[in-house]
Amino acid sequence: MDQDVRGDSKGPTSANVLEVIRSMLPGLRKSDRKVAETVLADPDRALNFTVAEAAAVAGVSQPTVIRFANAIGCTGYQDFRIRLAQSLALGIAATHSVLLDTDDPEAVAKKIFDYTMTSLDWARNHLDHKALAQAVDILAAAQAIEFFGFGASGIVAADAQQKFPLFGVPCGAQADSHQQFMAASMMRPGDAAVAISNTGSTRSVIEVARVARESGAKVIGLVGGDSPLVGYCDVAIIVETLDNTNVFTPTTSRIAALVVIDILSTSVALRRDERHKARVAAMKRRLRDARDARNVQLL
Repeated sequence: MDQDVRGDSKGPTSANVLEVIRSMLPGLRKSDRKVAETVLADPDRALNFTVAEAAAVAGVSQPTVIRFANAIGCTGYQDFRIRLAQSLALGIAATHSVLLDTDDPEAVAKKIFDYTMTSLDWARNHLDHKALAQAVDILAAAQAIEFFGFGASGIVAADAQQKFPLFGVPCGAQADSHQQFMAASMMRPGDAAVAISNTGSTRSVIEVARVARESGAKVIGLVGGDSPLVGYCDVAIIVETLDNTNVFTPTTSRIAALVVIDILSTSVALRRDERHKARVAAMKRRLRDARDARNVQLL
Protein backbone atom coordinates (compact mmCIF):
# COMPACT_ATOMS: atom_id res chain seq x y z
CA MET A 1 0.00 0.00 0.00
CA ASP A 2 1.26 3.44 -0.85
CA GLN A 3 1.76 5.34 2.39
CA ASP A 4 3.18 8.51 0.80
CA VAL A 5 1.31 11.50 2.13
CA ARG A 6 3.05 14.01 -0.10
CA GLY A 7 1.04 15.89 -2.67
CA ASP A 8 2.07 16.67 -6.23
CA SER A 9 1.86 19.56 -8.64
CA LYS A 10 -1.67 18.61 -9.60
CA GLY A 11 -3.15 19.31 -6.21
CA PRO A 12 -3.07 18.54 -2.49
CA THR A 13 -2.76 15.00 -1.20
CA SER A 14 -5.92 13.06 -0.40
CA ALA A 15 -4.26 11.10 2.42
CA ASN A 16 -4.95 12.01 6.04
CA VAL A 17 -1.56 11.96 7.79
CA LEU A 18 -3.20 10.77 11.01
CA GLU A 19 -4.60 7.78 9.12
CA VAL A 20 -1.16 7.09 7.68
CA ILE A 21 0.49 7.24 11.12
CA ARG A 22 -2.16 5.00 12.58
CA SER A 23 -1.79 2.37 9.84
CA MET A 24 2.03 2.47 9.88
CA LEU A 25 2.37 2.43 13.67
CA PRO A 26 3.10 -1.32 14.12
CA GLY A 27 5.92 -1.23 11.55
CA LEU A 28 7.75 1.86 12.80
CA ARG A 29 11.02 1.72 14.72
CA LYS A 30 10.57 1.74 18.49
CA SER A 31 11.83 5.32 18.85
CA ASP A 32 9.80 6.54 15.84
CA ARG A 33 6.75 4.84 17.33
CA LYS A 34 7.14 6.98 20.46
CA VAL A 35 6.80 10.09 18.32
CA ALA A 36 3.81 8.61 16.49
CA GLU A 37 2.05 7.75 19.74
CA THR A 38 2.72 11.26 21.04
CA VAL A 39 1.10 12.76 17.94
CA LEU A 40 -1.91 10.42 18.05
CA ALA A 41 -2.41 11.06 21.78
CA ASP A 42 -3.01 14.77 21.22
CA PRO A 43 -2.71 15.92 17.58
CA ASP A 44 -3.92 19.44 18.36
CA ARG A 45 -1.10 19.91 20.86
CA ALA A 46 1.43 18.21 18.60
CA LEU A 47 0.61 20.66 15.82
CA ASN A 48 2.31 23.44 17.79
CA PHE A 49 5.39 21.47 18.81
CA THR A 50 8.80 22.53 17.63
CA VAL A 51 11.20 19.70 16.86
CA ALA A 52 12.76 20.14 20.30
CA GLU A 53 9.37 20.12 22.06
CA ALA A 54 8.22 17.02 20.18
CA ALA A 55 11.45 15.26 21.10
CA ALA A 56 11.13 16.21 24.76
CA VAL A 57 7.51 15.07 25.08
CA ALA A 58 8.15 11.80 23.20
CA GLY A 59 11.37 11.14 25.10
CA VAL A 60 13.52 10.82 21.97
CA SER A 61 16.23 12.78 20.22
CA GLN A 62 15.52 15.62 17.79
CA PRO A 63 16.97 13.65 14.82
CA THR A 64 14.48 10.90 15.66
CA VAL A 65 11.58 13.34 15.28
CA ILE A 66 12.84 14.36 11.84
CA ARG A 67 13.38 10.71 10.89
CA PHE A 68 9.80 9.95 11.97
CA ALA A 69 8.47 12.66 9.65
CA ASN A 70 10.44 11.20 6.75
CA ALA A 71 9.36 7.65 7.64
CA ILE A 72 5.69 8.50 7.17
CA GLY A 73 6.32 10.09 3.77
CA CYS A 74 6.79 13.76 4.60
CA THR A 75 9.67 15.83 3.22
CA GLY A 76 10.63 17.07 6.67
CA TYR A 77 9.18 18.21 9.97
CA GLN A 78 7.64 21.39 8.59
CA ASP A 79 5.92 19.41 5.84
CA PHE A 80 4.63 17.04 8.53
CA ARG A 81 3.11 19.96 10.47
CA ILE A 82 1.37 21.20 7.32
CA ARG A 83 -0.08 17.74 6.65
CA LEU A 84 -1.15 17.45 10.28
CA ALA A 85 -2.94 20.80 10.08
CA GLN A 86 -4.74 19.63 6.94
CA SER A 87 -5.80 16.41 8.67
CA LEU A 88 -7.12 18.26 11.70
CA ALA A 89 -9.06 20.58 9.39
CA LEU A 90 -11.02 17.52 8.23
CA GLY A 91 -12.39 17.21 11.74
CA ILE A 92 -12.02 13.41 11.71
CA ALA A 93 -8.83 12.67 13.62
CA ALA A 94 -7.98 8.99 14.05
CA THR A 95 -7.29 9.26 17.76
CA HIS A 96 -9.49 6.47 19.09
CA SER A 97 -6.43 4.55 20.25
CA VAL A 98 -6.01 7.03 23.09
CA LEU A 99 -9.24 6.30 24.92
CA LEU A 100 -8.61 7.06 28.56
CA ASP A 101 -10.03 5.61 31.75
CA THR A 102 -11.12 9.15 32.61
CA ASP A 103 -13.14 9.64 29.39
CA ASP A 104 -16.82 10.30 30.02
CA PRO A 105 -19.52 8.91 27.66
CA GLU A 106 -19.48 12.10 25.58
CA ALA A 107 -15.73 11.81 24.97
CA VAL A 108 -16.02 8.09 24.19
CA ALA A 109 -18.85 8.77 21.73
CA LYS A 110 -16.85 11.46 19.94
CA LYS A 111 -13.71 9.34 19.67
CA ILE A 112 -15.51 6.24 18.43
CA PHE A 113 -17.56 8.18 15.87
CA ASP A 114 -14.45 10.01 14.65
CA TYR A 115 -12.40 6.83 14.45
CA THR A 116 -15.16 4.91 12.68
CA MET A 117 -15.74 7.63 10.09
CA THR A 118 -12.02 7.92 9.45
CA SER A 119 -11.68 4.16 9.04
CA LEU A 120 -14.68 3.90 6.69
CA ASP A 121 -13.29 6.73 4.58
CA TRP A 122 -9.96 4.90 4.42
CA ALA A 123 -11.72 1.69 3.32
CA ARG A 124 -13.69 3.55 0.65
CA ASN A 125 -10.59 5.20 -0.81
CA HIS A 126 -8.70 1.88 -0.94
CA LEU A 127 -11.50 -0.26 -2.36
CA ASP A 128 -10.63 -2.13 -5.58
CA HIS A 129 -13.58 -1.32 -7.84
CA LYS A 130 -12.49 -3.81 -10.47
CA ALA A 131 -12.68 -6.65 -7.93
CA LEU A 132 -16.02 -5.28 -6.73
CA ALA A 133 -17.42 -5.37 -10.29
CA GLN A 134 -16.15 -8.93 -10.80
CA ALA A 135 -17.85 -10.03 -7.58
CA VAL A 136 -21.13 -8.46 -8.68
CA ASP A 137 -20.87 -10.34 -12.01
CA ILE A 138 -20.48 -13.64 -10.15
CA LEU A 139 -23.31 -12.96 -7.71
CA ALA A 140 -25.68 -11.74 -10.43
CA ALA A 141 -25.14 -14.98 -12.38
CA ALA A 142 -25.28 -17.31 -9.36
CA GLN A 143 -28.03 -19.89 -8.96
CA ALA A 144 -27.51 -19.97 -5.18
CA ILE A 145 -25.22 -18.13 -2.74
CA GLU A 146 -23.66 -19.29 0.52
CA PHE A 147 -22.05 -16.87 2.97
CA PHE A 148 -19.37 -18.18 5.33
CA GLY A 149 -17.83 -16.53 8.37
CA PHE A 150 -17.04 -17.05 12.05
CA GLY A 151 -17.24 -14.68 15.00
CA ALA A 152 -17.70 -11.06 13.92
CA SER A 153 -17.49 -12.21 10.30
CA GLY A 154 -20.34 -14.62 11.01
CA ILE A 155 -22.48 -11.61 11.91
CA VAL A 156 -21.67 -10.11 8.51
CA ALA A 157 -22.57 -13.42 6.83
CA ALA A 158 -25.93 -13.50 8.63
CA ASP A 159 -26.65 -9.93 7.55
CA ALA A 160 -25.81 -10.83 3.95
CA GLN A 161 -28.18 -13.82 4.04
CA GLN A 162 -30.99 -11.53 5.22
CA LYS A 163 -30.61 -9.60 1.98
CA PHE A 164 -31.65 -12.62 -0.13
CA PRO A 165 -34.56 -10.69 -1.70
CA LEU A 166 -32.03 -8.31 -3.25
CA PHE A 167 -29.73 -11.10 -4.43
CA GLY A 168 -32.78 -12.77 -5.95
CA VAL A 169 -31.64 -16.37 -5.40
CA PRO A 170 -31.58 -18.77 -2.43
CA CYS A 171 -28.97 -17.64 0.11
CA GLY A 172 -27.55 -19.46 3.10
CA ALA A 173 -25.38 -18.56 6.07
CA GLN A 174 -24.82 -21.53 8.35
CA ALA A 175 -23.50 -20.69 11.82
CA ASP A 176 -22.37 -24.21 12.76
CA SER A 177 -18.95 -25.20 11.40
CA HIS A 178 -20.10 -28.72 10.46
CA GLN A 179 -23.08 -27.33 8.57
CA GLN A 180 -20.78 -24.90 6.79
CA PHE A 181 -18.67 -27.78 5.50
CA MET A 182 -21.82 -29.64 4.50
CA ALA A 183 -23.14 -26.60 2.62
CA ALA A 184 -19.78 -26.02 0.91
CA SER A 185 -19.56 -29.67 -0.11
CA MET A 186 -23.04 -29.58 -1.65
CA MET A 187 -22.37 -26.53 -3.80
CA ARG A 188 -22.35 -26.92 -7.57
CA PRO A 189 -21.03 -25.14 -10.65
CA GLY A 190 -23.13 -21.99 -11.05
CA ASP A 191 -23.24 -21.35 -7.30
CA ALA A 192 -21.30 -18.64 -5.47
CA ALA A 193 -19.60 -18.77 -2.07
CA VAL A 194 -18.67 -15.64 -0.15
CA ALA A 195 -15.94 -16.30 2.43
CA ILE A 196 -15.73 -13.50 5.00
CA SER A 197 -12.70 -13.09 7.26
CA ASN A 198 -11.05 -9.84 8.29
CA THR A 199 -7.74 -11.58 9.06
CA GLY A 200 -8.06 -13.93 6.10
CA SER A 201 -6.21 -16.55 8.11
CA THR A 202 -9.02 -18.34 9.96
CA ARG A 203 -8.34 -21.97 9.11
CA SER A 204 -12.00 -23.06 9.06
CA VAL A 205 -12.97 -20.30 6.62
CA ILE A 206 -10.04 -21.17 4.36
CA GLU A 207 -11.06 -24.84 4.38
CA VAL A 208 -14.68 -23.99 3.60
CA ALA A 209 -13.55 -21.79 0.69
CA ARG A 210 -11.35 -24.60 -0.61
CA VAL A 211 -14.17 -27.16 -0.41
CA ALA A 212 -16.67 -24.81 -2.09
CA ARG A 213 -14.23 -24.16 -4.93
CA GLU A 214 -13.49 -27.86 -5.37
CA SER A 215 -17.27 -28.44 -5.55
CA GLY A 216 -17.44 -26.11 -8.54
CA ALA A 217 -18.63 -22.88 -6.94
CA LYS A 218 -17.08 -19.50 -7.61
CA VAL A 219 -15.53 -18.14 -4.41
CA ILE A 220 -15.53 -14.46 -3.43
CA GLY A 221 -13.35 -13.41 -0.53
CA LEU A 222 -14.21 -10.48 1.72
CA VAL A 223 -10.96 -9.88 3.61
CA GLY A 224 -9.10 -7.14 5.45
CA GLY A 225 -5.88 -7.51 3.47
CA ASP A 226 -3.66 -9.84 1.49
CA SER A 227 -3.84 -13.17 3.31
CA PRO A 228 -3.89 -16.97 2.85
CA LEU A 229 -7.64 -16.92 2.12
CA VAL A 230 -7.06 -14.84 -1.03
CA GLY A 231 -5.31 -17.81 -2.65
CA TYR A 232 -8.54 -19.84 -2.50
CA CYS A 233 -10.75 -17.14 -4.03
CA ASP A 234 -11.70 -16.40 -7.62
CA VAL A 235 -12.14 -12.76 -6.60
CA ALA A 236 -10.91 -11.09 -3.42
CA ILE A 237 -12.40 -7.82 -2.19
CA ILE A 238 -9.95 -6.17 0.19
CA VAL A 239 -11.82 -4.15 2.82
CA GLU A 240 -8.94 -2.38 4.51
CA THR A 241 -9.67 -0.48 7.71
CA LEU A 242 -7.64 1.04 10.53
CA ASP A 243 -8.66 -1.72 12.95
CA ASN A 244 -6.35 -3.23 15.50
CA THR A 245 -6.89 -5.79 18.24
CA ASN A 246 -6.30 -3.48 21.18
CA VAL A 247 -8.84 -3.44 23.96
CA PHE A 248 -11.54 -0.75 23.60
CA THR A 249 -11.06 -0.60 19.83
CA PRO A 250 -14.39 -0.72 17.95
CA THR A 251 -14.69 -3.35 15.24
CA THR A 252 -14.71 -0.99 12.29
CA SER A 253 -13.76 -3.89 10.02
CA ARG A 254 -17.19 -5.42 10.62
CA ILE A 255 -18.93 -2.12 9.87
CA ALA A 256 -16.95 -1.71 6.64
CA ALA A 257 -17.73 -5.30 5.61
CA LEU A 258 -21.44 -4.66 6.22
CA VAL A 259 -21.23 -1.61 3.94
CA VAL A 260 -19.61 -3.73 1.20
CA ILE A 261 -22.38 -6.33 1.56
CA ASP A 262 -24.89 -3.50 1.01
CA ILE A 263 -22.96 -2.44 -2.09
CA LEU A 264 -22.96 -5.98 -3.48
CA SER A 265 -26.63 -6.73 -2.76
CA THR A 266 -27.82 -3.38 -4.12
CA SER A 267 -25.67 -3.69 -7.25
CA VAL A 268 -27.04 -7.17 -7.93
CA ALA A 269 -30.62 -6.01 -7.34
CA LEU A 270 -30.17 -3.19 -9.85
CA ARG A 271 -29.30 -5.77 -12.52
CA ARG A 272 -32.47 -7.80 -12.04
CA ASP A 273 -35.41 -7.42 -14.41
CA GLU A 274 -38.44 -5.26 -13.75
CA ARG A 275 -40.48 -8.23 -12.59
CA HIS A 276 -38.03 -8.97 -9.81
CA LYS A 277 -37.81 -5.30 -8.85
CA ALA A 278 -41.61 -5.22 -8.59
CA ARG A 279 -41.56 -8.25 -6.28
CA VAL A 280 -38.95 -6.57 -4.05
CA ALA A 281 -41.05 -3.38 -3.96
CA ALA A 282 -44.11 -5.41 -2.96
CA MET A 283 -42.09 -7.14 -0.24
CA LYS A 284 -40.97 -3.79 1.14
CA ARG A 285 -44.58 -2.53 1.21
CA ARG A 286 -45.66 -5.60 3.17
CA LEU A 287 -42.79 -5.10 5.60
CA ARG A 288 -43.76 -1.48 6.07
CA ASP A 289 -47.36 -2.46 6.73
CA ALA A 290 -46.26 -5.14 9.19
CA ARG A 291 -44.30 -2.56 11.17
CA ASP A 292 -47.24 -0.16 11.38
CA ALA A 293 -49.25 -0.84 14.52
CA ARG A 294 -52.26 0.89 12.96
CA ASN A 295 -52.58 -2.05 10.56
CA VAL A 296 -52.89 -4.60 13.38
CA GLN A 297 -56.44 -5.86 13.77
CA LEU A 298 -57.37 -6.15 17.43
CA LEU A 299 -59.29 -9.28 18.46
